[in-house]
Amino acid sequence: MVSGGGTGGHIYPALALIERLKQVEPDTEVLYVGTTRGLENKIVPAAGLKLVTLHTQGFKRSLSLDNFKTMYLFLKSVHDAKKIIRDFKPDVVLGTGGYVSGAVLYAAARMKIPTVIHEQNSVVGITNKFLSHFVDEIAIAFEAARSQFPEEKVTMTGNPRAQQVAANAQSTYSWTKDGLSDDKPTMMIFGGSQGAPKINSSVVEAIPEFNKRDYQVIFATGQKRYDSVKKQLANVKIGDNVKVVPYIPDMPAKMPKVDLLVSRAGATTIAEITALGVPAILIPSPYVTANHQVKNAQALVKNGAAAMILEDQLDGRSLLLQADRLMKNKELRDQMAANSKKMGRPDAADRLIKVMKQAIADHQK
Repeated sequence: MVSGGGTGGHIYPALALIERLKQVEPDTEVLYVGTTRGLENKIVPAAGLKLVTLHTQGFKRSLSLDNFKTMYLFLKSVHDAKKIIRDFKPDVVLGTGGYVSGAVLYAAARMKIPTVIHEQNSVVGITNKFLSHFVDEIAIAFEAARSQFPEEKVTMTGNPRAQQVAANAQSTYSWTKDGLSDDKPTMMIFGGSQGAPKINSSVVEAIPEFNKRDYQVIFATGQKRYDSVKKQLANVKIGDNVKVVPYIPDMPAKMPKVDLLVSRAGATTIAEITALGVPAILIPSPYVTANHQVKNAQALVKNGAAAMILEDQLDGRSLLLQADRLMKNKELRDQMAANSKKMGRPDAADRLIKVMKQAIADHQK
């Protein structure tokens, strides 16, 4: 049984793990437990997996009457999760984060079912911090998370998404499909599926200079922000070496062909770029819990695998300076790529499967 929900950062590592598990043990049965409102409602069934949902919500960090409702929903979800567990009879329960995994893993631990949590970020989420006292094993993707958990339970596995990406690292994709050239170094810029206003405005400001460069730029605005960006660019000439698009389909095919990535510093993105060894300029989102994206990015910067621009220091000029520094220096990009790849864990899913099997073995003793 796998539980994780709300955002792609919790769901995609779970799906990568399940995909690998079915490759090594094809007769594995998996039940995914998510929330009634999270992204998993679309993503999990689309992956051909059975999904059941629980109605949960998160705690407010300030004093709020809403927290009484949250507590009620948590207790009800624990009760409902126990029934799901009794019906499915899992050998092991894996939680990848999000409030729903709190109820499911707590219920499983109380029922003496082997339990494992996977923490994708360098700063531990509130749900996993709570669960760490009850589960059997804890898998982490960043060394910085180790000290935030009971030491004896922790194993470094990396993010299963890294193994999934590394397995598809060879790409024959041609940039000519995007109206660009295969003979020029390519920088890809995107601020996530929704787009990021500050990244978008900084790129708009930099485009007149990007037009003059020998490298090329593909810039994804985010679907819902595309029209707004096009209006801002209405009186700006866009060179043949610059493409502005709402989103980037075929990301697995394109990512291995990218010479420099400009993006947020979410756990899944970092797993992908270190698996492939893609040099990056990371712009951490300031709108996340405990500023964990800054700490995610710092892990790469410290190892010479990425550059970082904090959002309050981001504008067209600072973006252009970092882009030029890297795009005009292949030797520096190659060094950054090598450092990034050293941090990648191309066997992350296998490591996590081993941790899950260890939890089962410990219960059988």
